[in-house]
Amino acid sequence: QVQLVESGGGLVQAGGSLRLSCAASGGIFSLYIMGWFRQAPGKEREFVAAISRGGGSTYYTDSVKGRFTISRDNAKNTVYLQMNNLKPEDTAVFYCAADLRAFSRLPGSYDYWGQGTQVTVSS
Repeated sequence: QVQLVESGGGLVQAGGSLRLSCAASGGIFSLYIMGWFRQAPGKEREFVAAISRGGGSTYYTDSVKGRFTISRDNAKNTVYLQMNNLKPEDTAVFYCAADLRAFSRLPGSYDYWGQGTQVTVSS
């Protein structure tokens, strides 16, 4: 059983930056593909970014390419999401998730989820 705890959310003005962290415990972190998802009010949870087990491969949804960077530190059992040039449409609850099998953009493929952290971008 893997426990995931996100942190780093908050209120920021458009154009600003935030760095989300997700600390994992209870499992072998390096075995998991890690992903970030977000869910805005009234919308479905959507894929944001993912990173391979060793960190050598990353994946992004088109709307965040060039602005967000996912990274991981397997020694610290932590995955990060650096978010720059934030826009009001990025406002959402951000979740990290762990997938034991293979990369996927589908929330249903992920085995473990954190509780989420709120990101609010004001215009």
